[in-house]
Amino acid sequence: MDGKVIWKENMSFEGTADSGFKVPLGTVAELGGADDGFRPLELLIIGLAGCTAMDVISILKKKKQDVQNFEVLVHADRAEEHPKVFTHLAIEYVVSGNNLDRAAVERAVELSETKYCSAQAMFKKVAPIDLRITLKEV
Repeated sequence: MDGKVIWKENMSFEGTADSGFKVPLGTVAELGGADDGFRPLELLIIGLAGCTAMDVISILKKKKQDVQNFEVLVHADRAEEHPKVFTHLAIEYVVSGNNLDRAAVERAVELSETKYCSAQAMFKKVAPIDLRITLKEV
């Protein structure tokens, strides 16, 4: 897997990777930016959310769960001093559907956490992660 970031101007960049998609990177005006893109660390938590979301929804489909809506929310606390690394992460899985089996959802989250999600495995090495599941009937 390869990726690169190209400087556009000031504090504006464009990231690309093997998939060919492009993502804008930027920062706020106070730091010399134009507020025109994702902050790099935002992409890390989006990557974490996406990694585990793909695992969980795939497993829930295999378990024939009637999922109508699904979102993964990630909150990251950061150190006060540079480097402002993540010090704690919280992941919430919000699953909405009909007659959802809580045990099936819990197992899907567990499999993502312990077996499939590479991003979660990496983050667990540097910061504690709390998991929460919210089920909603529709």
